[in-house]
Amino acid sequence: MEFSLDKQYRNLPVVVLAGRPNVGKSTLFNRLVHKRRAITDPTPGVTRDPVSMNTFIAGKPLRLVDTGGFKLDRDGVIPKDMLDDLVVGRTMETLEQADLVILMLAAGEITLEDEEFIEFLRPFQNRMLVVINKTEGGRREQDAWNVLSYGFEGVTMISAEHGDKVGDLEAAIIGKLDFSRVVEAEDDLKRPIRIALLGKPNTGKSTLSNRLTASAASIVSDIPGTTRDVVEGGFSYKTRDFKILDTAGIRRKTKVTENIEYYSVNRAIKTIDEADLVFLMIDAQEGLADQDKKIAALAHDQGRGIIMVLNKWDTMPPVKNTFEAVADRIRFLFGKMGYAPIIPVSAKDGAGADKLLDMAVKMYGQLIRHVDTAPLNQALERWLIEYPPPTGPQTRFKIKYAVQVSDNPVKFVFFVSRPQAVSEAYISYLRNKIRRDLGFSLIPVMIELRSSRKEKG
Repeated sequence: MEFSLDKQYRNLPVVVLAGRPNVGKSTLFNRLVHKRRAITDPTPGVTRDPVSMNTFIAGKPLRLVDTGGFKLDRDGVIPKDMLDDLVVGRTMETLEQADLVILMLAAGEITLEDEEFIEFLRPFQNRMLVVINKTEGGRREQDAWNVLSYGFEGVTMISAEHGDKVGDLEAAIIGKLDFSRVVEAEDDLKRPIRIALLGKPNTGKSTLSNRLTASAASIVSDIPGTTRDVVEGGFSYKTRDFKILDTAGIRRKTKVTENIEYYSVNRAIKTIDEADLVFLMIDAQEGLADQDKKIAALAHDQGRGIIMVLNKWDTMPPVKNTFEAVADRIRFLFGKMGYAPIIPVSAKDGAGADKLLDMAVKMYGQLIRHVDTAPLNQALERWLIEYPPPTGPQTRFKIKYAVQVSDNPVKFVFFVSRPQAVSEAYISYLRNKIRRDLGFSLIPVMIELRSSRKEKG
């Protein structure tokens, strides 16, 4: 079967990168997917959750997974040791799903952690490639051959940072995989709805992600900053497929002290570009923060659908009208974003998840809705009669016609005789009419004014 870069595929073989911390797994991951997707930093243990991405290697589609570093030593600090245990456990779970495991070792002496990890991987030896990293320019290649003493049939020496012999590794990867199960995915109209989970640390993003995907893909911990990379997962609900992006918690800049957290936060914000919808996670007890408003503003400005997810609602007192009071407070603080739905949930036990996903499907339907030019301008005629433009010498303008130029994000262009004369109030009037009359009540609507060539005066 021939594969096209322009198409998407299912049943992809899974290739997992594994090894102790700081052997270069994330660097190799980024090189193989041709993107800076995994965070790289000299600090050991940066990657915690498995980071995965569909990619093409040597013209073949596959799913590549970067795992957390396998760390045996414990520091005696209970929260950190608990995280290390979770990372190791998650790595082993990911390996069980792999069609091919790439064991990464660094050039030089084999450490005790390497030896222990090699023993762990004995059950996977028939589906394993051994890679020695950091051998740029032939450095330490002679020592690297000693790895064969552990019973491996062969070894590939590369430099993930410089790209040395990565082509040889790609050929070896393809030679080990079976692509007969890969099938072409359905067209874009049926592609998964992409959801980005954003919000402050400890608002329950990873818990909700795991709940929706019925997995433990994201490590859940009370320690702020547990999630660093963007963790992808998939699930289906009422005939619709979803792709969910669990992100690092976003804190104020003054509280971000580590370079790693800085990159994590930036990666989280960039998921807005990749998403159709943003689930803004808000702790029901703590309420809103300035960061919530900034995240929502970013999503609004990019035309993404936004749902305010009031998590931990099960911990709120069962007092009448509690939700109405909280919702009113949110509406007041978010001002122009009154269109965004507010859904109370408990990510822990799944309460409210069905209403959240029903709303997501409805919202996505509005994002991909397109209004033809004729009915749009028939509606515009009615709007201009209901609220005629001003007629003063400095404020007058004529709206000639309108077109919808894009969906997801939804954007309309109005051709106007004097764009500079159109007030913000009138633009708001048009936006509200579009939402109310044309079926865009739940999403941001972008409006651009352009000068009409037919009439300049």
